[in-house]
Amino acid sequence: MSRVGRKPIKVPSGVKVAVRDGALEVEGKKGKLTSPIPPGIRFEVKDGQLIAHRDSDDRPLPAYHGLARALAANNIRGVTEGFSKELDIVGIGYKVDAKPKTITLSLGFSHPIEFPLPPGITAAVEKKTRTIQHYVATLTISGSDKQMVGQVAADIRALRRPDPYKGKGVRYAAEVIHLKVGKKGA
Repeated sequence: MSRVGRKPIKVPSGVKVAVRDGALEVEGKKGKLTSPIPPGIRFEVKDGQLIAHRDSDDRPLPAYHGLARALAANNIRGVTEGFSKELDIVGIGYKVDAKPKTITLSLGFSHPIEFPLPPGITAAVEKKTRTIQHYVATLTISGSDKQMVGQVAADIRALRRPDPYKGKGVRYAAEVIHLKVGKKGA
């Protein structure tokens, strides 16, 4: 049995859940999200809880059971609380500026990078207290869709990955960079 799949999901007040044509639609104060339901899995709303059921114990239904339940739980959390990822910008001369639809990054290239934000994603820049050498700012990416927030954060990090010798670049806030030792004089 799938332990994740059997757990009921509490549906908070103000959240509407509907099962339509092989998809689960969740609507709340932060927007509307849809996730597909794999074949052999069905959902029912009972007593303020969303419960996932599967038709049989044959493979791959147990894995799909947990997957469908996790996607539904992420959608419900996304429309109520939302998700966010923090990226630290580290490096001398690096800059970041967030506008409503774009992020402008200066990451040591000959030109600034204009990164367009997809709909439903917001960005904020703030200076936090960090013990990282040459720390510039923290960029917070937030939105209701967990997958999209993670993908945008990964795309921004891919613009300038952390350097293994000096640690310069864009990194996740909780990421630990193990620096390599450079050349030593004899």
